[in-house]
Amino acid sequence: MKHTLLCVFISMLSMNTIMAQMPHDQIYMNKNIACGALMYGNSSWTNYWENSLKRDNPNIGKLSTESLSAMIAYGITKKINALVMVPYVKTQASQGNLMGQQGFQDVSLWLKAQVFNYKQLHGHATLGLSTPMSNYVTEFMPMSIGLGAKTFSARAILHYNLPSNLFISATSSYIVRSQVMVDRDSYLNGEKLVNSGSVVVPNAFDAMFRLGYIKKENQLEVFAEHFSCAGGDNIRRNSMPFLTNDMTMTAVGAYAKYQPKSLGISAKVSYVIDGQNAGQSTNVTVGVLYLFKVK
Repeated sequence: MKHTLLCVFISMLSMNTIMAQMPHDQIYMNKNIACGALMYGNSSWTNYWENSLKRDNPNIGKLSTESLSAMIAYGITKKINALVMVPYVKTQASQGNLMGQQGFQDVSLWLKAQVFNYKQLHGHATLGLSTPMSNYVTEFMPMSIGLGAKTFSARAILHYNLPSNLFISATSSYIVRSQVMVDRDSYLNGEKLVNSGSVVVPNAFDAMFRLGYIKKENQLEVFAEHFSCAGGDNIRRNSMPFLTNDMTMTAVGAYAKYQPKSLGISAKVSYVIDGQNAGQSTNVTVGVLYLFKVK
């Protein structure tokens, strides 16, 4: 569901300047250098886990989620960067009568900083905020385009450079979510009836391990990532998902980027291999990157 760059080349820049970046990596823009991206994503699943039961649903068939996201990263200093992302999301089902949703989802802002540098080991930290951009329907899951919660996240990143331009990286973050107002007077949270329209959305955490190669204009990596809520309930038998559900996903994937000068392209693919209260999705993202200098 989540889940996670459009840039004008003015002068000859260092390798780290040329590389576009994301909130979970070790790449930075130099001071007054910005990098933007326009990214298209497609996520789809037919089977999902209802609690721990893996099944399909003829009322949904294949659920597809498409997104078009604009993102920009800016170098406040060489070791402190700011990132902003705005996604437009559309959902649709191949079977049944559930109506797909579309609209602007949540605008996100991150600050990323390098906190230490010891030989080949580097440490980074990222703080993030997000808030819904539109009044989209949150309780019409799985057709909803988002959870509708305001979030705060804190992420730690450890990066180690290996010989021959290889690297390994490990990241972990914790996500705090606000309560969400829904258009009903009561709801079930597990076996408990809550007489309120204010829903407690469980907080969450994620972790990622990356093994990659980076040299000049080329970047290749494979990764494994895990996402889980810190609490929550399960989807009841033959019922729809809800904001209180404990969603858990483990995925593997690969990422590639080619950016010889100011213009670049990127691609990412991942597949959910295990989960709970979530779809077994295949996710593909492609992007166009562009660098420019801010006077």
